[in-house]
Amino acid sequence: MKISKLAGLVSVVALGGCIATTFPYMRAETAQRIAAPAWMIKRDIVAAPYQLRAYERIHERGGVANIYIEGEGSEFTSPLEWKDNPTPKNPVALHLASKDRAENVIYLARPCQYNETISKTACDQRSWKEDRFSPEVIESFNIALDDIINRYDIKAVNLIGYSGGAAIATLLAAKRKDVLSIRTVSGILDHKMQRSILEMEELENSLNPVDVAPQLKRTPQYHFIGGQDRFVPPAVLHSYLQAMPQSNCVQTMLVQEARYEEGWVNKWSELLALPVTCYGKVNISHDFGEITPPAPPKEPVFIVREKPAKP
Repeated sequence: MKISKLAGLVSVVALGGCIATTFPYMRAETAQRIAAPAWMIKRDIVAAPYQLRAYERIHERGGVANIYIEGEGSEFTSPLEWKDNPTPKNPVALHLASKDRAENVIYLARPCQYNETISKTACDQRSWKEDRFSPEVIESFNIALDDIINRYDIKAVNLIGYSGGAAIATLLAAKRKDVLSIRTVSGILDHKMQRSILEMEELENSLNPVDVAPQLKRTPQYHFIGGQDRFVPPAVLHSYLQAMPQSNCVQTMLVQEARYEEGWVNKWSELLALPVTCYGKVNISHDFGEITPPAPPKEPVFIVREKPAKP
């Protein structure tokens, strides 16, 4: 009987895959299986006080890099497991990066993800909970970007953030002069608003993207949100937009059928191809000189995609 039950469990793990990913070491294996076909190589970047897991594909030294920043792990989808391990079972940002055909693509995990062996003094639970957007965490990503830029002679970066990775991306862009653009997917761009809606405790020790919105009015941005997203509702993006001064550099799209973790990967090639620019002549505050983008598109900037009718 015991043997039969064990065999049944092994079969479920082999066939289903979902149960296997609940084990921390299997989550690292999942990430490797996603990254390998996209020729993205694993590297751990020392960015004190943290060590950040990266997957990198560099084909053009001296060029521009698309840098993806991971989300919260399973805080919303599996909160009990997330309490002890922030490594995502479904690394959405890594899935998105694997679909990117740019010459230089780099994925960055969040502090304490994929680093189960790291000392607990550097990775206590505060690091991925209330301190997740703390000045120390943002500086750690700042160090990691400097490492990438110096290692591969990268001239500028496009930042793509999923969930809380969007908060990291915007907070980084407000500090740096080498960020060409920002894209966010289900972006937590005002964590106070989000947690108020979800009736969750505030992140008292974390910086908030909504507070740096005025500094980013000349940074080209495209923010994608899901119409079926229960965890990052449109009100979170609206709060960020309300804090943004009048700008011709910010575009948004609501993808009606998308959820928090679902509906993004298959559409990403299409969404990534959309131009992220400032419409009309504008002096970019970075060191790239004056640019004159094309005229604005005829359709509204805020696009709602209707859910397809059932056959």
